[in-house]
Amino acid sequence: MAEPDHIFVKPLPNLAHEEKGPVSNIDPIGNSPVIIQKAQLEKIAPTWMNVSLKMKEDVETDKAFGWVLEMYAYAVASALHGVHHSLQKDFMIQPPWDAKSDNTFIIHYTYGCDYSLKGELTYGKIGEWRFDKRSYLRSPPPRNLSLPPPGVPESVATLVKMVNEATANIVGWDDEI
Repeated sequence: MAEPDHIFVKPLPNLAHEEKGPVSNIDPIGNSPVIIQKAQLEKIAPTWMNVSLKMKEDVETDKAFGWVLEMYAYAVASALHGVHHSLQKDFMIQPPWDAKSDNTFIIHYTYGCDYSLKGELTYGKIGEWRFDKRSYLRSPPPRNLSLPPPGVPESVATLVKMVNEATANIVGWDDEI
């Protein structure tokens, strides 16, 4: 707190570490995947919502974070409650940016995977070979998607193989919805 007759000569350091701490206390995470106790989530959830709303109301913050705003609001809310996460390298990968899947637990297929037939990434333009979940907004992907061409990261091939395995084993997958 300050009084009206205080003049700030330079920016103050954050000396309120006991309450919120420095920004470095915020884990470098989004909200998914997270393994958390129910009681911790119940404690964090209202703050997460309020932080999300505050970030959304701030035009500059909303523009900077865009559609991932709520993910980072979770990280802030967790830090405010002193909840820290055990970070595991490669716990989740995101093809095409993460090339290997051998030590991962989760593949997050958020990005489109666009490649030339030579196996070169054509990010930003539709490739000759592609897997993008947005291609299936109106109907589910067919069974037996074509595998990527040679040279494409193993993580992309694993993703497509797993989608193929799932669709092959879901009874009625080809039935009209």
